[in-house]
Amino acid sequence: MQLHGRKHRPYFRIVAIDSRQPRDGRFLEELGTYDPMVPKTDDRVKLVPARIKYWLSQGALPSEKCAVLFKKYMAKWEQAPVAAAAPAEAPPAS
Repeated sequence: MQLHGRKHRPYFRIVAIDSRQPRDGRFLEELGTYDPMVPKTDDRVKLVPARIKYWLSQGALPSEKCAVLFKKYMAKWEQAPVAAAAPAEAPPAS
């Protein structure tokens, strides 16, 4: 998890990163976000389950906090409608 945000307002990006990189260093791919300041608990996490499963299958090891987030929220994001993730078609030109 990469720490972003400002003082007293943390914001985290969940990323696939090489273990030799610093915490906020260069990453391979962004896999989601975690905003602990959002009041509604279920809206704090946004995940990309397909990519998370890919990196775990390649031998990536999640941090303790990421493992908890994956266990708690992965099912919710796998059931999310695919149509919401796909961009809408442009309206036809007149």
